[in-house]
Amino acid sequence: MPQSQRDAEVFDVVVIGSGAGGGTVAHVLTRMGIRVALLEAGPMLHPAQDFLEHKWPYEYGHRGAGDGGASYFGRGKPFGFFSTTSGGWELEGEPYTLGEGTKFRWFRSRIIGGRTNHYGRMSFRFSDYDFQPHSRDGLGTDWPITYEDIAPYYDKAEAFIGIAGSREGIRSAPDGVFLPPPPPKAHEVLIKKASEKLGIPCIPNRRAVITKNLNGRPACHYCGQCERGCITASNYSSSQVQIFPALKTGKLKIFELAMAREVLLDETGKASAVSYIDKRTRREKRIRGRVIVLAASACESARLLLNSRSSRFPDGLANSSGLVGRYLMDTVGLALGGYVPALEGMPRYDTDGYGGAHLYMPWFGLGKERELGFPRGYHIEIGGGYDMPSVGSFHGMIRRHGYGKKLKESIRREYGAFVAFAGRGEMIPNHLSYCEIDPKVVDKWGIPVLRFHFRWSDYELKQARHMQQTFAAIIETMGGRVTGTFARADDSVPISV
Repeated sequence: MPQSQRDAEVFDVVVIGSGAGGGTVAHVLTRMGIRVALLEAGPMLHPAQDFLEHKWPYEYGHRGAGDGGASYFGRGKPFGFFSTTSGGWELEGEPYTLGEGTKFRWFRSRIIGGRTNHYGRMSFRFSDYDFQPHSRDGLGTDWPITYEDIAPYYDKAEAFIGIAGSREGIRSAPDGVFLPPPPPKAHEVLIKKASEKLGIPCIPNRRAVITKNLNGRPACHYCGQCERGCITASNYSSSQVQIFPALKTGKLKIFELAMAREVLLDETGKASAVSYIDKRTRREKRIRGRVIVLAASACESARLLLNSRSSRFPDGLANSSGLVGRYLMDTVGLALGGYVPALEGMPRYDTDGYGGAHLYMPWFGLGKERELGFPRGYHIEIGGGYDMPSVGSFHGMIRRHGYGKKLKESIRREYGAFVAFAGRGEMIPNHLSYCEIDPKVVDKWGIPVLRFHFRWSDYELKQARHMQQTFAAIIETMGGRVTGTFARADDSVPISV
């Protein structure tokens, strides 16, 4: 690779990554008059061109198909071809490797704003007990800060970005600074009735979508297409809410298509610059800063530290403990669907709402973990209604009902009568789950890649089985039947990653 070029300018702060962390740093510091350079491995975001929330799927190539589009068109895209994702689980020329016996998928975003452009906007606080896990059950490690330490910053963040929700006084779901939530949809009313009959609270969701005008941003217009982007910036993304305003201060300079390689040190051993690959020219360049901030996602930041080796730090920067990349955690996820006859043939109404579920269920087993057999909890996300059909939506009905008049009647009757539940739970960190540098593989930029090792423990498997049993109980309490695959007692529950 040609000798690296050095930028003569020295910034006050160099930030690597433009997602929730990097965007917040850039916004806060530039408002204070601090000169910031922001490195992003993907391209600039142009909402007027890139956001497609008000167009029909058939107006785009592959009719908006998601990952499943590969079955029909030979290729797919995570979350659909009209979503604002730029990246995915597999990036051409940027591999990662897996250790023996490991199943793991790493989603990487490559665009200004990162995953905040398409994430579900569900925005929850940690509870007081989340900061003291080891003190509670002897597992994991206590945080060096408490809920009381961070609560004022939760307040500040919620007031700025805008979170719709309600104050419920539930310990597992701490109250915050909320905008008014929208009312529940019809299927959610039935779900709430069934869940509360089972002793499970079902409350207004807490999503980063504004229901009132806020800081120059108009309230949500309820098109229900948040994952495609929001041209009015009524939902939160670091790109629109933080980075673009930071640019207007004149204190922010963005380096797009800049693939960070390593953090460089000065003669005193302090971080002083970042080596990166300019993807346009494929040349290595250096950018200098008095402070370097890593906000490139958990695993990409670990990769940077591990690749930043020197005589002073032979095992990687900030890795004298040997723990960088260790105790890798993922969300415990499991989904199950059902069919509810009570929802058949309902009068048609707009269920778009503010881009997702209007209700959710916070953890309901606090204090019962010992009898449940797993130490940490989960929340439940719900789905249903009359969402936009996607490629393949009605293939199951074709198999059951054939074609013609019978098929049309069946679709009209059954569409909107399906509900879905997804659990999102906490994993216990374990020494078998970690990422490290693969000594034999580099990406197309010549940067050593990560190798992942990952294992679920019995704690996560038991938690996932409890999710499955809970979802089935809610569906049956609604008078419905489970339509997804339900694992037998002797089967491993398929945790999604």
